[in-house]
Amino acid sequence: LAALGGGLLLLAVFIAVEARSRNPILPLSLFHSRDFAGANLLTFFLYAALGGSLFFVPLNLIQVQDYSPTAAGAALLPFILIMFVLSRWAGGLVKKRGGKLPLVIGPVIAALGFGLFTIPGAGGSYWTTFFPAVVLLGLGMATSVAPLTTTVMTSASGNRAGAASGINNAVSRTAGLLGVAIFGILILHGYNHELDRRVSKLDLALEARQALDEQRIRLAAAEVPAGINDEQRAALKEEISQSFIFGFRLVMGSAAALALLSSVTAYMMIKGKSAKTLG
Repeated sequence: LAALGGGLLLLAVFIAVEARSRNPILPLSLFHSRDFAGANLLTFFLYAALGGSLFFVPLNLIQVQDYSPTAAGAALLPFILIMFVLSRWAGGLVKKRGGKLPLVIGPVIAALGFGLFTIPGAGGSYWTTFFPAVVLLGLGMATSVAPLTTTVMTSASGNRAGAASGINNAVSRTAGLLGVAIFGILILHGYNHELDRRVSKLDLALEARQALDEQRIRLAAAEVPAGINDEQRAALKEEISQSFIFGFRLVMGSAAALALLSSVTAYMMIKGKSAKTLG
């Protein structure tokens, strides 16, 4: 809380200094453009959802689904390939339809992808559990990224295009970091709440409970305490996995809500004229 308060105070001081500077690093006049302000607010919501949620996908795959680290990394390859293949198409879409329509639709598709991540439990084939979610998320982000970049660049005058791009890049990075921090709190809270509920039904010795409590920060990587029988060991391992899945679903549901909020932001704030209109 002290670090958060200090950071907010320093941010306020920075903005105050920039407002009085003749040659500011952060030209606040850029935010007078409704498109620029809307694009950066959309960026904040969407990239907080993306960066915060994808941080925990490998944890699920490795700790709960028993994927190897290599397989967990490969599980997200469809996302990267879709972004690569469809970026040119999305850029052409801006020329025909303007930036607003893809920036409304893209985050909605991404939200559906985040929503699909809430469905899988423990086990099952990758192709029927995580693959559909990864594909939808890739489609949503591919539809959004190029139009978002175009909107940011065209909303600023030519001599400030570099500053506009730098600001948007900083917003996306900051959003990702905050997403990891906030979703980390959320998943830990959900995991602890669900684990308490589930463990209360098991007849565990006090020493085993204390040993488990000391490992809560490890989430699903927590080791089953020694000194319990095989039946309790198997049951406790299952409860740990299910508790993580509960927290993971909270994170993905929150990410979906943020993605939908970014879509609403685009609808409310961005004009997103087509290239023909701009010309």
